[in-house]
This record gives sequence, structure tokens and C-alpha cells, in this order.
Amino acid sequence: MRKEEFSCPVCCDIFRDPVLLSCSHSVCRTCLQQFWETKGSQECPVCRRRSSKSDPPCNRALKNLCEAFLESRSQRASAEFEVLCSLHNEKLKLFCLEDQQPVCVVCNLSKAHKNHNCCPIDEANKLKTSLERLQQNLKALEEVKQTCDETAAHIKCQAQHTERQIKEEFEKLHQFLRDEESARIAALKEEEEQKSHMMRRKIEEMNGEIESLSDQIRNLQKEMESSAGGATFPQTKDRTVQHTPKEPEKVSALLINVAKHLSSLKFRVWENMQKILQYTPVTLDPNTAHPHLHLSDDLTTAECRPQTSLLPDNPERFEVYPCVLGSEGFNSGTHCWDVDVGGSEYWALGVIRESESRKGSSVWDSVWSLHYSKSSNEYWISCPGQADHVLTPTEKLQRVRVQLDWDRGKVTFTDLITSSHLHTITHTFTDTVFPIIYSYSSPVRLLPAKISVMIENQSVVC
Repeated sequence: MRKEEFSCPVCCDIFRDPVLLSCSHSVCRTCLQQFWETKGSQECPVCRRRSSKSDPPCNRALKNLCEAFLESRSQRASAEFEVLCSLHNEKLKLFCLEDQQPVCVVCNLSKAHKNHNCCPIDEANKLKTSLERLQQNLKALEEVKQTCDETAAHIKCQAQHTERQIKEEFEKLHQFLRDEESARIAALKEEEEQKSHMMRRKIEEMNGEIESLSDQIRNLQKEMESSAGGATFPQTKDRTVQHTPKEPEKVSALLINVAKHLSSLKFRVWENMQKILQYTPVTLDPNTAHPHLHLSDDLTTAECRPQTSLLPDNPERFEVYPCVLGSEGFNSGTHCWDVDVGGSEYWALGVIRESESRKGSSVWDSVWSLHYSKSSNEYWISCPGQADHVLTPTEKLQRVRVQLDWDRGKVTFTDLITSSHLHTITHTFTDTVFPIIYSYSSPVRLLPAKISVMIENQSVVC
């Protein structure tokens, strides 16, 4: 639009606070008041028609257009001012690549820029735009690199912590084996001492008998040497018969029972090792745990507490809800795990589809689960695409068994304390699912399973 369309008919300048008269003409408010004071009547300065209002309303549409026009003109003036060379008052049409500044044609021929590489300022603007884009990309890459550096540091801490735990666990096993070795060697030494003591007693008895017989032999030899004839032989014979020693008694089981100490030694040690071993069907994956969800060193307990260290924002980690997944997914077979939920005020147990995003609030759209809330004192079953199903257990749940039959499409919840069935969810699974645990307050703990050993006797067919 032209400047004339925004000019006041009285001052011929751009409208300032224009008012709209009843005749549809517009005038600056100040100009109208001065015109009325001069004329002594409320006439329109353009058509001389008398105004019915002593305080005409503001023409807001025209006022906004005038302000926009003034701002645009100011920007154009500023732009024209900026592209003029301060030395030669020429437009800055070139850009010096060496000095990184706009120059005019005269500057380009001057001594200051004579041998410098210059390009049209339009190309320089394009280069500037490209530079800004590259700088933005660089900033984004630097942010990604920082994330990678933090992740690399976390990986190192994870490796060190895991190595320390492995060494601690193996030290427990080593100590058990040392104790087991010491106990078995002590049992061997005890048996050796008992049987050695028995043999020493036997040897002492034999030594006494040998000494007694030796004495008799010497005495008989002396009598034989001192006798002139054989008159004394009958008496000596009677005495010999009378003192003939009994034959040593043979005692069985005097040797070390080697078989008892060595028979299936490794198996017997492993059998005793079960006292210190624990097997948990499901262990938790710390890489999926929400930052406020702290896991125990053996990865069986989850507790919600304030975050104490920075964790990488990896895709597997939950972002909104304090959840954690099991370390292994299932796409076939039957699987079972027991959970102690006794002290938690808000918890949920179940399975989740592997493909579900961990970052949004739509996590529960792919979870088949049992929930509890202390605030409402309610238990309910949640399934994707279905209304929640409220449960009414006879007692507060302390330990819950979750059983997944992937092939038959069933997730069953059982009260372990009363062995009562709570609910069975039916669904045709097509994807891999992972165990999921939600805990908002007190710890929730996965319970170890009982270990049993079965020995099968192989029959040989001749």
C-alpha cells in the first residue's frame, strides 16, 4: 500500500491514533481536536459534515495498519542504512572472504582489500546460511557426543561394578570349596588317626607276644645247653605247649575307606553347594529400570527411591513410570516366577510386549498385569483394549505367582500364601513378551525357586 493511504488529511503525516467519524472519514485524534477548537464546531475536516459524537471511537484497523507500515518502513530504512559503506557511501555488494566483512566496489579496489578474495554479498549470505546450518549440526553432534561420552563412562562403571560382583561371588564359591576341602581332608585325617591308633595297639600287642616268645626261646636254649641228657625234655615240652601263644586275630575294616572319600566327590561337593546357591527364574535388567528404581546387586529386588546418579537415556529405559523388565524375553513355552509384594503401597506385575516404547505414557497399552493401590485398597486386572477387572482377594496379597503359558495364551496370577487362584488372562501372543514389575514405594522382590536333583539309573539291555 502507498503512503498516501495512511496519511491524515489534516497533518498529511502517517495516522497517529486515528479516530473514525460518523461520515466514515478518519483523522488523527489530536488533529481533530485542534481543528474543532479552531472552527468552533464539530465538523469533519474533509466533508464538513457535523459529527454526532464529541469523542469519536478509535479506528483500530487503520491504527494497526499504520503501525505495521511504520515498522516496515523503519526496517527498510535500517536495511538500506546497513548496506551502505561507511567510507564511500556505496552499497555493500561484496563480501571479503579474508577479512570476513561486507565491502563496496570502491573498497574492493582500495589498498585494504585489493588482493583479497571477494564474492557477491548474496553468495556470502548463502554461505552464512550454510554456515549457520553447519553450526547447528555441529552443536547437535556435540550434544550427541556428550551423550556418547556419558554412556561410555557409564559402561566403564558398569563393567567395573559387574567385575567386582563376579569376583565377590566367585570368592564365595572358592571359600566354600576351600571349606569343603578342609572338612574332607579333616575327615580323612581323623579316620587315618583312628585306624593308625588301632594298628599301633595291635603292633604293641604283637611286640609283647614276640618278646614273651623270645624269652621262652632263650630259656629253652639255656636249659638244653645245661642238660646232660634228655630227662628234662618232657618237662620242657609241657612248658612249651603251655606257653604257646595264640595266633593273632584278624580284624576287618582296618584300611582307609578310600571309596567313602572319593566316590562321586565332585557330585557330593556340588550337592552340598546347593545350601549356598539360589536360582531365580527371572532376574531384572538394570538397563531398563527407571532412574528412580534402584535394583539390588543380585538383580532380584526393585525399590523406588530418589535418583543418586545420572543414567544414560537409552531406548530400553523407562522414562515415565518406575518400571523394570526381566532380563529374558519369552516367545514360547511355560514360565513361572514368584514375587514378594508385601510392603509395597502400589505395585503391578505381568508381562509386556517387547516392541512397546518405554518412553511415553502409553506403556500400559501393551501390558497384561495385576495391580494394587493402597490409597484405594483395590486390586485389578489390566489388559490392552479392555476395561479393568476388579479383584477381591480374601486377604491382602503378600506373595504372588505369575505364570505365563505363551503357547496357550494365558497369564495366571496365584496367591502363594493361600495357594488360591486369583485370575487368568487369555490372549493370543504373537510377539516376544518380557516380565514387568512396577513398584512405587517399598521393595518388590523376586523369590528364588527350589532346587532339586534327580538321578536317573540307566538300564542296559543285553
